[in-house]
Amino acid sequence: MTSVRPTAPLHVDSVEAAEAALRERGLRVSATRRLVLESLFMADTPLVAEEIARGVPDRIPQMDLPSVYRNLELLEEVGLVRHVHLGHGAGRYALARDAGREYLVCEACGAATALAPCELDDVRTLVREQHGFEAMFHHFPIVGLCAACAAARPTPS
Repeated sequence: MTSVRPTAPLHVDSVEAAEAALRERGLRVSATRRLVLESLFMADTPLVAEEIARGVPDRIPQMDLPSVYRNLELLEEVGLVRHVHLGHGAGRYALARDAGREYLVCEACGAATALAPCELDDVRTLVREQHGFEAMFHHFPIVGLCAACAAARPTPS
């Protein structure tokens, strides 16, 4: 995906509201565009483009991957979608209404935990006080080991 100019996120609560936002901007709502939006509204975690293109059996048909990427790019430009990086691999896409979520990702099992930004405020404060740096975790996660993987690690002798 090419880089896009940051756009203020649009907080919409339904596919229909997202479609209305597109129409207000003079954009048409194609079948693929609607299916991409439906996929994102159904998901509880950010999705990679390939997951969106595969569809959901009995609910959302498969789509052409290049079309999915083109639509994700446009939806990001408009402010309906944002992309995040959760560890290694392809970028993932989520609705911009979920832009406040920040993530912890386990390096061993790949589990991603979504957090409200306030849950990392102490970390931000520590970084600010010690380094004068305003930390943001909404685009890239904090990577480490989840409790289960940390407990399963052999202890050094």
